[in-house]
Amino acid sequence: MKGIYKHYKGKKYEVLGVARHSETLEEMVVYKALYESHDFGKNALWVRPKKMFAEIVKVDGKAMPRFKLVESK
Repeated sequence: MKGIYKHYKGKKYEVLGVARHSETLEEMVVYKALYESHDFGKNALWVRPKKMFAEIVKVDGKAMPRFKLVESK
């Protein structure tokens, strides 16, 4: 799962690993923005449920992955 991913909106992120929620044990993807955000700074860290990270979304009627692997690590 580690690697560089491109979000369907175009920005790139690096997946650092998979963690578990301490209460529910749900798998969560830990990832880092590979850009600087006015609101969150440079290389902001994020978490998202693994199921949601890997899901298919519809954009303008076209199905695509929310995050697409572009470089394995």
